[in-house]
Amino acid sequence: MRANKPEGYLSRKLNKLSRKYYYFPKVKRFMAGKSGLEIGGPSQIFSRKGYLPVYPIADTVDGCNFSNNTVWENVITEGPNYHYEDKMLGYQYIKDATALEGIDSEKYDFVLSSHSLEHIANPIKAVKEWLRVLKKGGVLLLIVPDKNYTFDHKRPFTTFEHLMDDYNKGTTEHDLTHLEEILSLHDLSLDLPAGNIDQFKSRSQDNYINRCLHQHVFDFTLLEQVFNHFKLKIIFRKASRPLNLIIMGQKQ
Repeated sequence: MRANKPEGYLSRKLNKLSRKYYYFPKVKRFMAGKSGLEIGGPSQIFSRKGYLPVYPIADTVDGCNFSNNTVWENVITEGPNYHYEDKMLGYQYIKDATALEGIDSEKYDFVLSSHSLEHIANPIKAVKEWLRVLKKGGVLLLIVPDKNYTFDHKRPFTTFEHLMDDYNKGTTEHDLTHLEEILSLHDLSLDLPAGNIDQFKSRSQDNYINRCLHQHVFDFTLLEQVFNHFKLKIIFRKASRPLNLIIMGQKQ
């Protein structure tokens, strides 16, 4: 005999579904039947069973990853082989997120990025490039981790002034400015794959190759400052517990 569900399970499930279907129509109208680019995917949250199931309703989704061998995707190759949902294929680019040379300006109706921006040493440069390939009227949907539920929970939030300083200095992915802070405040008990402190330090010092570091720590205040800097019209923002801060803005 199947065990009864815990008291309140059904109401929690319904609340979760209602929140999902309240917010997804705000996304769907900009992406249904449209073409998009995803930075650092594919991502479960955009899949058919995800919180924001963009993949099954889009016409096409291309992908961009910084290397042909990453911690998250393993070995990938550039070409028409971006597997983002079942048998759906887009074009896989191998390019740094801050330098999308070879992709035409205003090519895409939407740009997606889930848990990628925090890994980038120069986020303003990255977002500027993502907006270059986005059509006017198109949308940028960003998802970053909520530090309160991750190994970053001891770290301070990054300031907008810091991001602008990185942009003005032309900070590159070779930068390890934040390494001392990360080594002292990173909660390894919540990041078991990182190993012990010596293993974590060794991996972090090789960040240009693996891009595992969270270079910056975002909250909604910082995300809104970035969007306002680029004059993006904020369509919605949502904290999807326990991990995601979600924000979507429209290019004017």
